[in-house]
Amino acid sequence: MQRGSLGVLRLRLWLWLLAVSASTDVLAADPSKEPFTIRISCGSFDDIRTAPTNTLWYRDFGYTGGRFANATRPSFIIPPLKTLRHFPLSDGPENCYYINNVPNGHYQVRLFFALVADPNLDSEPIFDVSVEGTLFSSLLLGWSSEDEKTFAEALVFVQDSSLSICFHSTGHGDPSILSIEVLQIDDNAYKFGPSWGKGTILRTAKRLTCGSGKPAFDEDLNGIHWGGDRFWFGVKTLSSSSDDQPISTENVIAETLLAPNFYPQSIYQSAIVGTDRQPSLSFEMDVTPNRNYSVWLHFAEIENGITAEEERVFDVLINGDTAFKDIDIIRMAGERFTALVLNKTIVVTGTTLTIVLQPLKGTRATISAIEVFEIILAEKKTLTQEVSALRTVKGSLGLPLRLGWNGDPCVPQQHPWSGVECQFDDIKGHWVIDGLGLDNQGLRGFIPSDISKLQHLQSINLSGNSIKGNIPVTLGTISGLQVLDLSYNELNGSIPDSLGQLASNLNGNYLSGRVPASLGGRPLHRARFNFTDNAGLCGIPGLHECGPHLSVAAKIGMAFGVLVAILFLVVFAACWWKRRQNIRRAQKLAAAREAPYAKSRTQFTRDMQMAKHHRPHESSRSGNDESTPHLLPS
Repeated sequence: MQRGSLGVLRLRLWLWLLAVSASTDVLAADPSKEPFTIRISCGSFDDIRTAPTNTLWYRDFGYTGGRFANATRPSFIIPPLKTLRHFPLSDGPENCYYINNVPNGHYQVRLFFALVADPNLDSEPIFDVSVEGTLFSSLLLGWSSEDEKTFAEALVFVQDSSLSICFHSTGHGDPSILSIEVLQIDDNAYKFGPSWGKGTILRTAKRLTCGSGKPAFDEDLNGIHWGGDRFWFGVKTLSSSSDDQPISTENVIAETLLAPNFYPQSIYQSAIVGTDRQPSLSFEMDVTPNRNYSVWLHFAEIENGITAEEERVFDVLINGDTAFKDIDIIRMAGERFTALVLNKTIVVTGTTLTIVLQPLKGTRATISAIEVFEIILAEKKTLTQEVSALRTVKGSLGLPLRLGWNGDPCVPQQHPWSGVECQFDDIKGHWVIDGLGLDNQGLRGFIPSDISKLQHLQSINLSGNSIKGNIPVTLGTISGLQVLDLSYNELNGSIPDSLGQLASNLNGNYLSGRVPASLGGRPLHRARFNFTDNAGLCGIPGLHECGPHLSVAAKIGMAFGVLVAILFLVVFAACWWKRRQNIRRAQKLAAAREAPYAKSRTQFTRDMQMAKHHRPHESSRSGNDESTPHLLPS
């Protein structure tokens, strides 16, 4: 397999994205209709409702594998759920939730994590998370002790009515998931610029509501469902070392709950302002270097002392560069108590993102809320037909559970399937499979004919397993296949003619029959071909001569004929034996009749029978005499 440089590939895909996103059509939300929403309580056997908003969480059934366990919630912001699902490494390094029948559109996907309630597990798991094949979050050491790191959130487009969310083990503990939320939002939500579109994913890096100090979800803030259910961390100061101070109002704020982002009014009813001693405001956060970030800043003029334009003007600097100049909230929003939202996309080369509000007129800067998103280029997926073919191969070969093979074979690029080699096809704009390396993996199934649907394969190595059955004829139809190693398995049958010029190692199987003519002119032990240790093969130098070639049907016919002949012989022998026994019995009887004793006994029997024949007449006569009167002599 040949992979291009990752940087070059990202640039190429980014340019492709720019061209596509320019023509991407998205539809605005209809606030009169309810958006699609599904919340899953992982590991739960029943649907659950949680306070205070009576939120419905569906039971965890039919989405994935893994194990159930009771949960320990490491943060107060985590939903009050009692179970989780975790994925031991023995179940494979990649495990996914597959959520089907999701209407195409734009979604807020949020995951909460927890710890298995087991006193024997004293360490937190470290793992990666991807959505639709794109890695967007990594749980690092210490995540369970920081509230903001106990959940991960991304804004993603669903384009094929299904959503996959995968968890990738790094070998340090079992990934453990408390809940999954998939909340439909406006298709134009957080449109940050010309590169925004279905080829991008926004990862929520920071979301603060300033001044109140109270964390809250949109539902707690009377937001509407088309805005999702954003979680806002409440802060009263932007820096522990500053003199910031919070302010608030109960006045109604105009221009809120508007498409496409539907911000709730409450986030503008409080703010942080500078002080006379330190009029500027400064905010700093850690970020991943060499990434693009979308920064959203929220303002509303709610301070009593500021009532007109030009009374508060400030610049906004991001990492030292002026992002917004001469910000006058009243002038830009139109009046006091009116929401103002500013957005800027920046490239961050270091590990820190700093936002500074520097006053120009007036005494102090102010801000109501801050949102920061990492812009992630969505991975292009593997060709659908090749993913389907690989899943067929997985089932037919009987892949052990430890290999996983869940999600997308090639993406995220940090976690490809074990034993699968991938290559990006510039023409098709998708990943393709160009190699299978599953040698010595304990496979005990058979090679399916559908393996030929992996038309970009260049090499196959299935050696050292216990694969049975025939070599599929369809292997020869993979035009790019150059190397085939099926040695040391339990394959039988003949070598397909279709293998042709393919470099093959078929050593150590139970193959039989004539070696194809296309291979017959080649020396047996050349490096490109190895047929040794197959006692049934014949027909080329180094192997024994072939007898008459019989088809499988002919062999079955011959076996049937032999069986019938054997049955006939058995029946014939039984009849012959029976007849011989009858003849011997008759001969014994005849011999017995010729013996002297037998003759005298036979004569005596005849005399007795004659006597019985004459005795009745004598008896009759004697009877008559007795019945006739006699004269006595005188």
